[in-house]
Amino acid sequence: MLPLCKMDTEAADSLLFKDHNFSSDLLRQLNNLRQDRILTDVSICTDTQEVPCHRNVLACSSPYFRAMFCSNFRESRETKVQLKGIDSKTLDQIVWYVYTGEANITSQNVLPLMEAASMLQYPKLFEACSSYLQSQLTPINCLTMIRLSEIFACETLKKKARKVALMYFPEVAASADLKELCAVELKDYLGDDGLCGEEEKVFEAFMTWIKHDLQARKQYMQELFKQVRLQYIHPAFFQHFIASDALLQSSPSCQTILETAKRQMFSLYGTSSALDLHPQWQVPPRNSYQDFLVLLGGRKDNQQTTREVLLYNRQANQWQSLAKLPTRLYKAAAVTLHRSVYVLGGMTMGTGKSMISHDVYIFSLKHNRWSLGQPMLVARYSHRSTVHKNFIFSIGGTGEGQEVLGSMDRYDSICNIWESMANMPVAVLHPAVAVKDQRLYLFGGEDIMQNPVRLIQVYHIVRNTWFKMETRMIKNVCAPAVVLGERIVIVGGYTRRILAYDPQSNKFIKCADMKDRRMHHGAAVLGNKLYVTGGRKLTTDCSIEDSASFDCYDPETDTWTSQGQLPHKLFDHACLTLQCIPPTFSFQ
Repeated sequence: MLPLCKMDTEAADSLLFKDHNFSSDLLRQLNNLRQDRILTDVSICTDTQEVPCHRNVLACSSPYFRAMFCSNFRESRETKVQLKGIDSKTLDQIVWYVYTGEANITSQNVLPLMEAASMLQYPKLFEACSSYLQSQLTPINCLTMIRLSEIFACETLKKKARKVALMYFPEVAASADLKELCAVELKDYLGDDGLCGEEEKVFEAFMTWIKHDLQARKQYMQELFKQVRLQYIHPAFFQHFIASDALLQSSPSCQTILETAKRQMFSLYGTSSALDLHPQWQVPPRNSYQDFLVLLGGRKDNQQTTREVLLYNRQANQWQSLAKLPTRLYKAAAVTLHRSVYVLGGMTMGTGKSMISHDVYIFSLKHNRWSLGQPMLVARYSHRSTVHKNFIFSIGGTGEGQEVLGSMDRYDSICNIWESMANMPVAVLHPAVAVKDQRLYLFGGEDIMQNPVRLIQVYHIVRNTWFKMETRMIKNVCAPAVVLGERIVIVGGYTRRILAYDPQSNKFIKCADMKDRRMHHGAAVLGNKLYVTGGRKLTTDCSIEDSASFDCYDPETDTWTSQGQLPHKLFDHACLTLQCIPPTFSFQ
């Protein structure tokens, strides 16, 4: 037999034995001795109870008892130690935990047990109580939990309770606890960027709190009113429920805020620079607001016009289906206004005779539901629509007699009425349309003979007047336009070319071309980038193909990247950006 090496010999000469049950068995025996009052040398006392214990066990269990029994405190020499502020049931729980490592936490004992664990320095028991409270969190009790977390200096509970309070604001706002907050607490809560609530609900919560104890709380009205971000409130709600509120009108400082808001909301004039804005008006939307890309209608897979509505989830890189359009609409126009989608006109494509529509359908992403709006003055399709302030402009298109319309109507979303505006200089179909600096721009399009029109037609919104400019740079048909930064970008239109127009200098800047010659596509801005969806493309042999492409243009790098494919081929559809709080309904 070969001799063992030294390492093997050492390994063979020793054995590390571990009895994993020894510690728990020892603690169990100590607890039996305690219960039989054997070798106990100190009693922990409340007003009504004495619990015999072993000093060494208590001293080993927490820094609190170690300091008490291992220092020169008088308790180290006494046989009875009084613990103030702890009731007898809680003391039993604490001693049981010391000797067994177990604690039965319930809704009845969690608070006194947590307080005792904090005082006697049992951090794991303290965190177990915190975890229990976190498991019991609801929108109804989260504000109370925040207060408790501050009393106990428990950051984990505070963080979780705060998250619930911010995420479920509508339910929290309806709770009785909100009315009991102090002014500082309410200001901190309503002013949080992470609050998941529409500003109308924030205003209502603020007013409910004030009116709960009007005489005592009226002094805080101005500071709390500033937490409502008025620029993101629906103007109709502002006009009917805020601007004329008697309580706000009674405060000169609140009146000043209201007047500033009125000027910003209801004036047709835009803001020329950030310097013109009141500081309160520069506050960004809350973090809970997100931009969504929405596609609706159009021709799907070269078949009939679809009613489908799709939402793009950037985080999951997925398309999700929303409630379908109420009817099939061929070449309708669509815009977003006040966190809703408006679909205007189009040709109805039912089983019977097709008809040109003057109907307006409104979609709420929050409720995933369509409703019927105020109809347009003129039925039209193949028209263009755009938004400025509280107004929707419906421009040109084809009328009921198949004539090319030069008319333009304007919808006032506050008064819920349509009115006729000045006609455009030259009636065109399928121009690129955008609004910038109080002016509405129509680029190109085609005349009744389907010839490209090399014009820029400009409408001065405040003056209700048009003028036109001829340019050789324009030759787009069936192309969208978007505002990207300080420029208007015209995206394709029987061409690969991307042109950025600077209204200040009246000059065009050529951007990186698209991969294909494209028309009848959609385009929208999301996160300072341009997204282009679907359309039809001209191949090298001049044939036309439908597309399911989904591309992104980054103006900082002047480059295009593919975002994958749409769920199906699509053209003549609407492509919109909708800013709102993420919906809570389940997508189908």
